[in-house]
Formats: sequence, C-alpha cells, structure tokens
Amino acid sequence: MAGLQAGMADDTAQAEGSPAAQIDLYWRPGCGFCMMLQRKLDKLGIDRVEHNIWDDPTDAAIVRQHANGNETVPTVVVGSQGFVNPSAGELIAYLGVHHPHLLPDDFDAPEPGIASRLVGKVFG
Repeated sequence: MAGLQAGMADDTAQAEGSPAAQIDLYWRPGCGFCMMLQRKLDKLGIDRVEHNIWDDPTDAAIVRQHANGNETVPTVVVGSQGFVNPSAGELIAYLGVHHPHLLPDDFDAPEPGIASRLVGKVFG
C-alpha cells in the first residue's frame, strides 16, 4: 500500500546529503487537494507515510513549522525539506534530484502536460 498511516514523522535533523528515510504526507479529511495528491502518488507508485493532522496535535505542529504557522495541507516533508500544497510534479522533481532512492525502482517520470511545457518555455 502506497499510503501508510502513522502517528508522527521522525523529525530528527538529517545531515546534508544523507538519504531521507521516508516521505511524510500530512493531510486532513475532506481536503480535495490532499485527495488529488494522494491519488497521483498512488498512481505513480510512490510510497509515503500519511499523517492525519486532526488525529495528532504533533503532526499539526509539524505542518505549522513548514507552513508559516498555518495548518495548510497537503504538506509533504522529506527529511528536513517541507513542501506546502505541492503538485506531484514538484515532488517528483525534488525526489529525482535529491532522493531518487525514494522513487520506485522502475520509475519513469511522466511527460509534462501542455501547461507545464508552456510555463517552461515562457519562464525558462
């Protein structure tokens, strides 16, 4: 199963360049953006540990650390790097460069959509 439920992330600091042990996805029930990201990561076969911020105040506190004091979800934490409301593409790009071991062994990044290609052409 790609999305595992857990209590809280291991928030111990990791040395630069050391591999992150896991992808932590913080969510809450009823969050449409969370569901979209969860479905996309499932489709891509990307494993992660999921944390419902309404179940554990410590998880909500971790989100606030990465979201300027807000409880904005989805928030994804990989090692010490946090992403607030990331797209699957942003997360994949980061993992591919910094933590490729967290991607499936047979992972092929999907081709960017037309909007992503246009943005890339315009903004380089």
